[in-house]
Amino acid sequence: MSPESRVVQQQIIEELGIPPAFDVALETQRCIGFLADYLVRHQRRALVLGISGGIDSATAGGLSKLAVEQVRRQGGDAVFIAMRLPYGRQLDEDDAQCALAFVAPDEVLTVDMQPASDAMLSALKAAGLQPTDPAQEDSLLGNVKARQRMVAQYAVASQRQGLVVGSDEAAEAVMGYFTKHGDYACDLAVLSRLTKRRVRAMALHLGMPERIVRKTPTADLESLRPQRPAEADLGVTFAELDDFLEGRDINEAAARRIVAAYRATAHKRAPPPRP
Repeated sequence: MSPESRVVQQQIIEELGIPPAFDVALETQRCIGFLADYLVRHQRRALVLGISGGIDSATAGGLSKLAVEQVRRQGGDAVFIAMRLPYGRQLDEDDAQCALAFVAPDEVLTVDMQPASDAMLSALKAAGLQPTDPAQEDSLLGNVKARQRMVAQYAVASQRQGLVVGSDEAAEAVMGYFTKHGDYACDLAVLSRLTKRRVRAMALHLGMPERIVRKTPTADLESLRPQRPAEADLGVTFAELDDFLEGRDINEAAARRIVAAYRATAHKRAPPPRP
């Protein structure tokens, strides 16, 4: 890596708050304590999280369940509500059910996102928004799906005096690989300091099944290309992203790709600007 890339690398690491050292047991307890303390301090009674069947949501779910159990041991009243939010029939539903079995939430609510998402797309097209081709329409619908999922989670959190837990981690955040006000929206960003590698370590520490831990990451928002690997969209590997975010040397071309994506997607991570 060039000296310039190394300088920017350190700036990004500091801005995302990624610690230089990682102890999986200590970080796990830190995350559980963070969730439990926040619930009690803000007098909330539930944690709400969508479980997709991937490692990130399953890890955040495992932490959430342990957090509400900690609150209950201390005499508090709290539950963990997991939500299944498929778009019609989900191709990897077996993985989602495996993740749910591991997480063991207090409650599970299943809401099909297809009717609401399709209705929004139809309404937008009727209003005059015309995608130029099927791929653009599919991308538009994918972002609608992500935002509709947050509508459902926040509706449940509002009714149950709860908080929505996020499952995005640093490797996705640095690339802006999320939907603004969609999957990046949450009340508690419990995995934000973790690289994908560290999420896997935490998942194993929690006892997550190997099929979920080793599963190929995918956003799975596109109907035309279901289960498309995230790395195919990112243009870099998660290993390169993790090494970069953990302060290691990587290929200069990959470093420049990461820096360019970070700068181009800064608006997605930033709070709304004020005049």
